[in-house]
Amino acid sequence: MTGAVAAGAVAAGAGVAWWRLQPGAADDAAVQALWALSFQTPQGTALPLAAMRGRPLLMNFWATWCPPCVEEMPLLDGFFRQHSPKGWQVVGLAIDQPSAVRTFLARRPVTFPIGMAGLEGTELTKQLGNLTGGLPFTVVFGPDGAVRQRRMGRVSEADLAAWAQAS
Repeated sequence: MTGAVAAGAVAAGAGVAWWRLQPGAADDAAVQALWALSFQTPQGTALPLAAMRGRPLLMNFWATWCPPCVEEMPLLDGFFRQHSPKGWQVVGLAIDQPSAVRTFLARRPVTFPIGMAGLEGTELTKQLGNLTGGLPFTVVFGPDGAVRQRRMGRVSEADLAAWAQAS
């Protein structure tokens, strides 16, 4: 009997862990408000999200201190270079200090725009369905501005290929 109880506890724990890593529903009001936001780039220029509406957008929340975030950056950059001629946009929103982001990008440059979301970016990810506030967190928006996909954790080439094909 003890073994059955232990097995049940392990299964329940695994189920809770799986559930916590699944994106929740995005808040519709937050999605609409998102398009009015503007972020500062590490270079100090404005990055208005309204200018990105109308084409598919992959938005990735990341930080320099997050190993899976750092690991997926070349993959996201490759996706941007391959799919931007087809209308796709990619933006990275850093939940980090500007100086750390500038240092990181000097060592590992990317071709897609980066905005500084700061600690407020964590709250934005939660409004977009990131129940835990963990990183990396990726949201795909359709040309109409609606959320099409969300991924908590590192994206894969298969994710990116499926998202590109579905657009």
